[in-house]
Amino acid sequence: MLFVPVVDRENRPLMPTTPARARRWMRCSKATSFWKGGVFCVRLNQEPSARQTQPIAVGIDPGSKKEALVVKSAAHTYLNIQADAVTWVKEAVATRRQMRRARRFRNTPCRPPRSNRARGGLPPSTRARCQWKLRLCRWLMRILPITDFVVEDIAAATKGKRGWDRCFSPLEVGKHWFYRELGKLAPVQTRQGWETKQLRDTLGLKKSKNKLAETFDTHCVDAWALAWSLVGGQTTPDNRRLLCVTPLRWHRRQLDRLQPEPGGSRRPYGGTRSRGFTRGTLVEHPKYGLAYVGGTRDECLSLHSLANGTRLCQHAKPTDCRTRVILRWRARLLPTPEKGVGLRRADVL
Repeated sequence: MLFVPVVDRENRPLMPTTPARARRWMRCSKATSFWKGGVFCVRLNQEPSARQTQPIAVGIDPGSKKEALVVKSAAHTYLNIQADAVTWVKEAVATRRQMRRARRFRNTPCRPPRSNRARGGLPPSTRARCQWKLRLCRWLMRILPITDFVVEDIAAATKGKRGWDRCFSPLEVGKHWFYRELGKLAPVQTRQGWETKQLRDTLGLKKSKNKLAETFDTHCVDAWALAWSLVGGQTTPDNRRLLCVTPLRWHRRQLDRLQPEPGGSRRPYGGTRSRGFTRGTLVEHPKYGLAYVGGTRDECLSLHSLANGTRLCQHAKPTDCRTRVILRWRARLLPTPEKGVGLRRADVL
């Protein structure tokens, strides 16, 4: 069963409640509903009867393509999140470097070269991956009274080979940076990969070999076992429903496109604003319903689907779009595996 996050009038998180109780609160005007990152929440309009909270842990299972976060207490499993990892930064940095080098050979005005600022520190692709997980953890801290984090630690022994050691060191630097930043939110514990497998075997849980499948047994089973190692409780998940999260990708503004159009002209490309709308804004269109704003073309907006991000149209008029909220990622609440019913409109936000 799904639970509804609850916050007080100062937006401080309280213990989640059942959907039936949340509906009863809204009918009696004791609470007001709102959406936060694709999750339905309620805000109390009066002082809560109690503020005691139970220990709630978040298990985090990192991955190269998919990552999982499970919010669990000893009594219930509140949220299962399977997030798509940020994988496009490395190629974007390589393209940027290539275009900068190409501009140096043109007979065009340019600024003087600066010193190499890319040496040392955290690589852009590794930083983007860690920041994405950190954003999700901060979002969970705003709607749920989380007390602990437990992360599956990535580790490998150095082999003395330059190629192996150099490729793996950014992950080592990135994970320690992530642990430091995550420790500012709540206490952090780590588990090795073999410890996670022992937990699964102890609980009698099986993991799917299809790493890209949108099921609980793909990645969330490991995150659930990690959270169980801290808070305990029943040995079988009481909630297997999945919330799939995909980060929205925005291209930085370019003075011109990478390749010229016929005739040698280069049109502007990229940015974060489209005809007065922030890109990623959830709007309601008379024809396409709920969609989010992408780019712009010929004084019109480009609208994209919430389910898979595909472009619905390129000719939406800004006056026909009603603003709802600004999105930072796409969230899809999958149907219950046992029932297999289709997605409702309220399940996609």
